[in-house]
Amino acid sequence: MDQTTLGIGTRLQHTQYGPGVIVGVRYAAYLICFINHGKKEIDKTDAHLDEIIPENVTVEVETVSDTEKSLLKILRLWGNVTEVVPLGEKWIGGTLFLQPADKSLKPKEIPMADFFHKIVMLRDRLRVLEQNINSNKKLSDEEKVNLQQYITRCYGSLTTFNVLFKDKEHWFVGDKSGDS
Repeated sequence: MDQTTLGIGTRLQHTQYGPGVIVGVRYAAYLICFINHGKKEIDKTDAHLDEIIPENVTVEVETVSDTEKSLLKILRLWGNVTEVVPLGEKWIGGTLFLQPADKSLKPKEIPMADFFHKIVMLRDRLRVLEQNINSNKKLSDEEKVNLQQYITRCYGSLTTFNVLFKDKEHWFVGDKSGDS
């Protein structure tokens, strides 16, 4: 069963919670009202769900707020667009050469473009982690601040790699106060 397109009113059976009805559709989850367990948010891909009677089957998502609706529209529109981060000209075609202290061991050569790509992916994943922390409803503000400080320190540790970037706007920026 394709559980990612069920609509409000669909009757379901869950192996743990029993029978229920979808009362809300989120981006990655359904809000289901179970007869014996009340409302629960269940991941759309939960293997314990079995469809009984589908209703209002659609790929559209009902969201909690107008902001979420706008964001989903933008994500659908620009979902396949990724930021192009250029490598500094002096590194194009270059090679990263890692020589172990023990000269009897073979050195490792990595194309600079491949190494740079890994750095950019790391930066992008840190940004996604930041967004997930900021939008997490279970974390307190204090916990969010503490986790953000760790991420800022990670950025600070990565500033060494800023020399690879063509444009300063793509650089890693750590704590500017000098505390870390």
